[in-house]
Amino acid sequence: MDVERSAEADDAASTIAAAIGEPARARILFSLSDGRARTATELALVADVSPSTASAHLNRLKAHDLVRVLIQGKHRYYSLAGADVASVLEGLSVLAGRTHIKFAPNTPDHLRTARTCYDHIAGALGVALNDRLTTLEWLAPATRGQDNSYELTPKGSRSLKALGLDVDAARSARRQFAFACLDWSERRAHIGGALGAALLSFALEKKWVSRQRGTRGLHITGVGRRTMLAQLGLRV
Repeated sequence: MDVERSAEADDAASTIAAAIGEPARARILFSLSDGRARTATELALVADVSPSTASAHLNRLKAHDLVRVLIQGKHRYYSLAGADVASVLEGLSVLAGRTHIKFAPNTPDHLRTARTCYDHIAGALGVALNDRLTTLEWLAPATRGQDNSYELTPKGSRSLKALGLDVDAARSARRQFAFACLDWSERRAHIGGALGAALLSFALEKKWVSRQRGTRGLHITGVGRRTMLAQLGLRV
């Protein structure tokens, strides 16, 4: 039985290696190893293949749990399926002795730094807030609801209330409480939903940010930089 299990494991590893080993699929995977999501059209350009061929490659990678897809509006965004996949790719990069081209957003700086996305904070600031609240264990993936849903932990609820944010009002809003909204410039998640809206209102009220006239851009104030560092440990 041990021999049979070993053979099955070998076969599974071989199948995954074959999925990674095709050059176009390898280019797709390595382009996603920076943690940012991309569309099938963008990945077709990265892999230098037609959109239909890229779609076939992505379906195979998804079948082997190497990538996952997030549907947001009319778009489908692909990212690595998890840290274990990223670790394998990193090891292959070390063995190959090569580095890969990093993601370079072409979003104007005044919008990339901080802006609104509907009624919540987006851009580098929005992504940084998402990451920081997760690191602090204030925010966590929801155990119920949609795959991209968030929930506040008891610690997070207490901490945000202590800062002065009305968590109860956000919970009672007739909309999804919180979810991972994919940021179009950073290609990583910021916080959407009622909680995201509450955070934007709170940041404006406390003068952490101010609106840039005539655009969706947000200006991070000196007060905001100092307060986010002191209260959240977030350097922006």
